[in-house]
Amino acid sequence: MAFWQKWGWGKAKTARAQSFEGARMARRLASWRVGSDGINAAIRQGGDVLRARSRDLVRNNPYANNATTSFAAHAIGAGIKPSSLIEDADLKDRIQRLWLAWTDEADADGLTDFYGLQSIAARTVFEAGECFFRLRPRRPKDGLVVPLQLQILPSEQLPFAHSETLPNGNEVIFGIEFDRLGRRVAYHFLRQPPGDVRQNADHSRVRVPANQVLHIFNPVAEGQIRGVPWLTPAMTRLWLLEQYDDAELDRKKVAAMFAAFVTKPSPEEMMGEDGATKDQDNAALIGLEPGTLQMLLPGEDIKFSDPADVGGSYEAFQYRTLLACCSAMGVPYTNVTGDLRQANYSSLREGKLEFRRRMWQFQHNVMIFQMCRPVWRRWMEDAVLSGALDIGDYAQMPGRYLPAKWIPPKWDWVDPLKDRKAEIEAINAGLKSRSDVIESEGYDAEEVDRRIAADRAREEALGLKFENDGDALPTLPPEDEDATPEQSASVA
Repeated sequence: MAFWQKWGWGKAKTARAQSFEGARMARRLASWRVGSDGINAAIRQGGDVLRARSRDLVRNNPYANNATTSFAAHAIGAGIKPSSLIEDADLKDRIQRLWLAWTDEADADGLTDFYGLQSIAARTVFEAGECFFRLRPRRPKDGLVVPLQLQILPSEQLPFAHSETLPNGNEVIFGIEFDRLGRRVAYHFLRQPPGDVRQNADHSRVRVPANQVLHIFNPVAEGQIRGVPWLTPAMTRLWLLEQYDDAELDRKKVAAMFAAFVTKPSPEEMMGEDGATKDQDNAALIGLEPGTLQMLLPGEDIKFSDPADVGGSYEAFQYRTLLACCSAMGVPYTNVTGDLRQANYSSLREGKLEFRRRMWQFQHNVMIFQMCRPVWRRWMEDAVLSGALDIGDYAQMPGRYLPAKWIPPKWDWVDPLKDRKAEIEAINAGLKSRSDVIESEGYDAEEVDRRIAADRAREEALGLKFENDGDALPTLPPEDEDATPEQSASVA
């Protein structure tokens, strides 16, 4: 007897293989065949198709389009804004003012500001899975407050099919060049994207150093190189649901076109045949007008059309399918469909809290880390080198001036009065600072304090006095979990 058989290892191995039901290949799971390819192999096989289908859904499917818009609106809002952590108040003020002036010039296409570019990036990550920006230095004669702009590049401009080993030993995978240590050193872009409308489009490749490119995507697996559209898990269901809706719409349209049918005992006797429109089978089509009193010949009869309805399960089926699609996309059902019939204050709040946890994760792990911080670092360097900022020891101690806090947009709640009262009580109890509350609303605390002080000084100089009656906040009745948002708002 073999050593491993003596100790029962063969039986244990067989028992372990059968202990996981999901790993069995018999009976109902026999058709469930999957490969062991990693995320990059899956992207190589279907990346182009996934991106094209996702873009098509966003352009033509109302639910996909609304989900994309809602995602970008919640992730970016009016913009994720920086607040320098420099202790020198005067220098911080000069930096913040210069940054504010530059944001209007940040877009190389001149169509939006820096925060608009953030919104485009978030929308593109949701739709195409990734977004590319090229940092473009400008000449002094261009007249920018800081000689730097961002040029957005479509992901199609970096082809998935480009993979090779370069003579220096670097590896190009999906158009991205890696050195021997696995670091990104360059991106091999097409000069113009595929399908460019220009007649003499140049589709040759150009190598752009990695320090000039921002690659923004949400990595969902270890070692992932390129992004995957956010719509991917819901793509098939959304498309099939759209086909089903179109079929139902066409069926109802065709059924509604036939008002009535005339039956007759003899084919030779046609009611209203003279001058009637004929169909492809040479049958007369008789129109109806308001107030018509039609005389029938002996033996003729009229049967009015009574098309079948879609049925009572149509709306329930749509609801369950859309619920699955929204769950796959990570966007609440009410945001995607606008359907608030089954929502109340508690369900809306819980849904928003879960959605906002995901948005916080996306804001900090993707937008701030991959876009905001690199842009801020490059902007500070160019501002100092161009003379827009006078910081004498920046080259020796850049880490002293680079730290900044990025403030996401304010979240609006269903019942703002309750939340405002809770914030005031937390501040009074010492559980939260005013700065935390101000920053949660998307503002810089020091800037707000300066404006409040300036307002009070101006009021005193002009002799203005605003009385505060000192009334306490109104007492709210106990929360009704079944109340609608409109009822909750009216109570507040």
